[in-house]
Amino acid sequence: MHHPQEMAAAAAATDPELIICPFLRRRVPESVWRSYRTIIIHPGPQGDRGPSALDWAIMDAEYTWGVTALQATGDLDDGPVWGTRVFRMPSDPPRKSTLYNTEVSDAAMSLIGEVVTKAEDAGFTPRSQDRRRPAAVGRLRPQVRQADRSFSWDDPADHVLRRIRAADGRPGVHTELAGVPVAVFDAHPGESSPGEPGTIAARCQGAVLVRTGDGALWIGHARRLAPEAPGTTVKLPAALALGGVPEAPQTAGPPSLREVSYRRFDKVGLVRFEFYNGAMCTAQCRRLTAAVRYAATQDTAAVVLAGGEVFSNGLHLGVIDAHPDPAAEAWRNITAIDDLCREIIACTGQLVVSALAGDAGAGGVMLALGADKVIARDGALFNPHYRKMGLYGSEYWTYVLPHRVGEAQADRLTRQCEPITAAEAARIGMVDELAASDRAEFLATALDYATELVAGGRAKALLDRKRATRTADEQRRPLETYRVRELAEMSRDIFDDRHGFAHARRTFLAVRPAGPTGPEPSRLPGPRLPRLRPVR
Repeated sequence: MHHPQEMAAAAAATDPELIICPFLRRRVPESVWRSYRTIIIHPGPQGDRGPSALDWAIMDAEYTWGVTALQATGDLDDGPVWGTRVFRMPSDPPRKSTLYNTEVSDAAMSLIGEVVTKAEDAGFTPRSQDRRRPAAVGRLRPQVRQADRSFSWDDPADHVLRRIRAADGRPGVHTELAGVPVAVFDAHPGESSPGEPGTIAARCQGAVLVRTGDGALWIGHARRLAPEAPGTTVKLPAALALGGVPEAPQTAGPPSLREVSYRRFDKVGLVRFEFYNGAMCTAQCRRLTAAVRYAATQDTAAVVLAGGEVFSNGLHLGVIDAHPDPAAEAWRNITAIDDLCREIIACTGQLVVSALAGDAGAGGVMLALGADKVIARDGALFNPHYRKMGLYGSEYWTYVLPHRVGEAQADRLTRQCEPITAAEAARIGMVDELAASDRAEFLATALDYATELVAGGRAKALLDRKRATRTADEQRRPLETYRVRELAEMSRDIFDDRHGFAHARRTFLAVRPAGPTGPEPSRLPGPRLPRLRPVR
């Protein structure tokens, strides 16, 4: 809902006892907050006010930050306090989207539970904000404008890095590269290279190395601001957004740009992958497929597939939309990710473990479910559906999802199109192991889990059972038939656009309210509220 009338109508229709609004983009209408207890989850410490909390926190190099639950009133972010959480900011300037998806969202989820508990207590009274008290560490900050974000490539690299990361993933910082006006994202420190600041020194896959006043930065993604052709306004790998930079030499780049890697830990192989915002284009799918295929040939008993901040969100909608023939590129992308999923499902020489430290959506969820075991960090969120994007979906979802949760539950998950928590996913069988460890410790927890699975000679029994199950499933119905049926449906969605895939894709990429066929922007699901005592 994006208009006051819609909010008011929804509240009147449901007559809620409590409304919780995670990270609002618009004011709650007075008619709503005067009639119903309405709690705003603000991404700032107590006393912080304004719509650009995280942007300022990163640009100002704040040492600590927080999240606060406030009761909605007529004054923006100035209502009574229901609770707050404080956390230490990462020493390395975080991307705004990373900060939002990690420390901020984890704190918010914890805070929402506290709010619900307090709402059940008839004697609870939220405390008013007294800005004379030491606890009120925040202050009113204006909305960040492009002028506040501006930098010169002559500036020190650290200064430029903090500016770009404070605007990532939206709206980016306006600048110019190779004579092209762009908004830049996804910055990484790079090695100094002789040359004029602002010029491109090298490229690595889709990233470009840009010289600064005292060093250089890798710019992973960019968005054209003055496009010559339709479809080029989306965020893309920087080299693609610039139309290619053939004059710059190709290099290996720093470890932070290495999207796919393999390491061995005794009897466990680890395939790590991290794609920007979880989007996987055709080339990235093929690289990851090659890594999984390589891991399957090694003398190990288990393979762990570990995603990054976002495990995977499936197709790369930006690369698809920017292609001269989006339908053809979408088809290449979906068949490439299907090839990856087939390698995972058909791997019978090792146990495969999917390790989800972060969220997953659409095909990314189904990719994870193709593994024998799924371990997820408590706090991760799943969106196991495609319909809001106007797609039937593939990635062998008609095989892997019912196999885990049953036909009825699979139908509900893909039709209702609601996010579910990792805890709920574990309850219904999508997740085998729920890890309470924090993000920094999760990978070690996942490796320990895989090691324990195959320890003490258990690997042979588990692999024998896996092969027997795969053989029985294949005799009942060949795996390839699931793909054929899914792609038959997807061909109609992609080439005939029967459910508005093109519109939903462009709406999503434009970061506008998506409407009935597009995804909602909020990461946080609505909490499951108990029956509360009415308070007016």
